[in-house]
Amino acid sequence: MSALGPRPAKGSDSPALAPPPDPRIERIKEILAQPVLASFIAGGVAGAVSRTVVSPLERLKILFQIQSVGRNEYKMPVHQALAKMWREEGFRGLMAGNGTNCIRIVPYSAVQFGAYNVYKRFFEETPGSPLGPYQRLFCGGLAGITSVTFTYPLDIVRTRLSIQSASFEALQRKTGEKLPGMASVMKTMYKDEGGFVALYRGILPTIAGVAPYVGLNFMVYEIMRTYFTPEGQKDPSAVGKLAAGAVSGAVAQTCTYPFDVLRRRFQINTMSGMGYQYSGIYDAIRQIIISEGVKGLYKGIVPNLLKVAPSMASSWLSFEMTRDLVMGKRKSTYL
Repeated sequence: MSALGPRPAKGSDSPALAPPPDPRIERIKEILAQPVLASFIAGGVAGAVSRTVVSPLERLKILFQIQSVGRNEYKMPVHQALAKMWREEGFRGLMAGNGTNCIRIVPYSAVQFGAYNVYKRFFEETPGSPLGPYQRLFCGGLAGITSVTFTYPLDIVRTRLSIQSASFEALQRKTGEKLPGMASVMKTMYKDEGGFVALYRGILPTIAGVAPYVGLNFMVYEIMRTYFTPEGQKDPSAVGKLAAGAVSGAVAQTCTYPFDVLRRRFQINTMSGMGYQYSGIYDAIRQIIISEGVKGLYKGIVPNLLKVAPSMASSWLSFEMTRDLVMGKRKSTYL
């Protein structure tokens, strides 16, 4: 036996060879690696991860938002409100509405990231070339409108589920009374509140807020991503991506938050015991400012800012990791 030659496999005259790759599996990998489809899949994963991480703060934000003058059940600091939710409803209270939220956010986030990759192709000089800040803003806005339109009924049902077990005096129920689920709430809204139109109540202020929010989110993230990328490297580290996502989410949410308050108010506009009498967006803004002051347009922003940093940080990191995995990129590109 030559000391320089390769050692044959035991019981064989030649080294063992790896089996050839299955062409069907390779074809599936090739399809999944398409940028739009990979972004669609990664967006869905990112949405589920980010919303579950911050579910208690997301629910608390909604409870703060729909509290008008005269309702003080949750007029307290964030930590006290979270403790109140825990005492009265336990862990299920902290996560109330999260199942519906995940059912909504998976397609919402998937459509959003997938649509962004579709729209940006119209502005790329060459495939894969970077976009300018305003192009990212515009494409992100279009992606936000697209995702909202497809998933809005799930969003309005999620809002109803988030508040129906809260201890608002007007919503007090009999002890042991079973709360309706997603399908029941949607059916009741369709039957009693105006049919299909009821499932899209509040969509105009939603689009007015979501379009600039998503646009700013994509624009600021790409800018911050470059800022956190070490010199000589193509991508930032995982910590850098987390930081870029946190900054982008905070900036976008602060700039567009009043629209989010309006969205929640319109979503419960006809809900028994919690309804408001707003005839339109401008009337809602006028009434809120008159009765609650300008700060009424920013109700719930504290828990929202507390949750938006970990939410967007985990969302962007999950998105990039999943997308790179689906597209077959090496692990080092996101670690």
